[in-house]
Amino acid sequence: MSITVLQPSIADVLGQSQQPLLRRLHVEENEKEVVLEGTVPTYFLKQLAQETVRPCLGTRRLLNRIVVNN
Repeated sequence: MSITVLQPSIADVLGQSQQPLLRRLHVEENEKEVVLEGTVPTYFLKQLAQETVRPCLGTRRLLNRIVVNN
């Protein structure tokens, strides 16, 4: 008997973020890739979004299309 551990969706992970702006990002995900889109005011938040979801990627690639709007 094997046990399958389900990963939370990327949208769920960002939706639980302490950063309100990360909760507003748009996420598209499938079995091959995860795409993050939206606008944040700093490069720090762009990087934070990427690192927040990284543990949930598995073998999928991440496309970070978040725009920094100063």
